[in-house]
Amino acid sequence: MAGLDFYIPSKHPRFCDALKSNDIAGARHSPYSSKTPPTHHHTTHKDSDSLFFPSNALITETRVLPVFDVCCLLFKVYVDIIEAMTTDKNLFYTEVFTQNYVRKFKVEKIYFEGRTKFQYVQCFYNALFGKVLFLDKKMQSAEVDEYVYHESLVHPAMMTHPKPQRILVLGGGEGATLREVYRHSTVEGITMVDIDEELVEICKKHLPEWSEGSYEDLRTRLLIGDARQFVEKTQEKFDVIISDLTEPLEDGPSVYLFTKEFYEKIDKILTDSGLFVLQAGSADPTYYKFFTSYAKTLGHVFPKVRPYWPFVFSFGGPWGFIVASKKKDPLDLAKNDLKKRAESRRIEGLKFYNDGLHEGYFALPGYLIKGQEKGRVLTDREPFIWEQ
Repeated sequence: MAGLDFYIPSKHPRFCDALKSNDIAGARHSPYSSKTPPTHHHTTHKDSDSLFFPSNALITETRVLPVFDVCCLLFKVYVDIIEAMTTDKNLFYTEVFTQNYVRKFKVEKIYFEGRTKFQYVQCFYNALFGKVLFLDKKMQSAEVDEYVYHESLVHPAMMTHPKPQRILVLGGGEGATLREVYRHSTVEGITMVDIDEELVEICKKHLPEWSEGSYEDLRTRLLIGDARQFVEKTQEKFDVIISDLTEPLEDGPSVYLFTKEFYEKIDKILTDSGLFVLQAGSADPTYYKFFTSYAKTLGHVFPKVRPYWPFVFSFGGPWGFIVASKKKDPLDLAKNDLKKRAESRRIEGLKFYNDGLHEGYFALPGYLIKGQEKGRVLTDREPFIWEQ
């Protein structure tokens, strides 16, 4: 039975009645446990086919029942749970950051829940965060502040390039990265490579506010496939390459998209004045090695490497990005130069990025500056993999 990772406050009447009718009682919920640090978005406990149970879901007192009676009981509980998912006013989604940090989201409406070929997708509405998207039970995007993440990912690199025309986006199924790139009037075309076609369609249907019609723009070329294979085989050159990929989980599709060998291939398909930018995970004081390891790895490929960070409310902390290039440095641009570029490109509708914030992005706190010494160079032989 597939189900959302929800929590219903204890003594839910439908569930308790089903249990009492079969003399099963005295249940108590066991807290989730995880050693996993947060990632893009945040790594949680392992996925299972069904994690939707009320707080008294761990049965501690039972009696032996015939198989047929057990099946009937389970079916009754299943029906009650499905009904509760659509009618209960106290339905919560649990996100586990670590064994010491858990947060819950009250669910007002469920848009989608299910597994694609590559990942587990959950999309629902919360009164504070708006529409939210979880992939493999990690927060990916929230309506309340997705613009903070996407504007921070796109505009520092795009503004640094003198005339970005040909853009490559790796990942980015929500479509918001496309939206932000198209704010620059210089753009002639975007090639987007995403491995999960089902996710793209889910986002088009349930999160159209993210893409704002960018998928229908005639300049968009959407390719469904493996990003590494595309980078290895293409003969094209790009002015800006944007990596909006999920973190490398074991057996996940992104493990070898964060290594020195892959970045060397990225370097070969960049124009001489081109820039590469990627989301680089958590930048909080505890789980920053993902961020600092990528900065060190990119430093072995590109002459110019600039880590930066904003605070992303829906992720629960500061988030890391890194821009790298052969020649261009985002800190070489004065505030007035940025203002002129924004005006000449007729950039409108920004909610977060501005010419004053541009330089501020790159002012890192002491723990991240020192932390870069602890990072390691990531290779195909020894990639970075978050534990599940």
